[in-house]
Amino acid sequence: MHALSLGTWWIHVASVLEWILAIALLRWQAHKESNPALIWLAVAMTPALVSAMAACTWHWFDNSEQLRGLVVLQAGSTTLGNCTLAAAAWFLLRSEQDNNGPVATRESDE
Repeated sequence: MHALSLGTWWIHVASVLEWILAIALLRWQAHKESNPALIWLAVAMTPALVSAMAACTWHWFDNSEQLRGLVVLQAGSTTLGNCTLAAAAWFLLRSEQDNNGPVATRESDE
């Protein structure tokens, strides 16, 4: 556990807790608004949370070579998370456009 400073641990743990809270709040808002796009966004955040938890676990055990697979898991879940978040953001944008018309118009479009 001595691989990271106390301040760095604070940031790691706080980030994981904030991510969990963000997922929970998105799900709550999605159910409140009956907005499936927000549910997909919350689900899409899960691989990034797995990535963060893998990193914290590996650091907890002093970056042990026996747990090197966690680094691979972190890299894979980060890549998957980036893809799922991009897809969920696109789905959310399309959903908003379908429900409310164009999200934004430019002067050149008028």
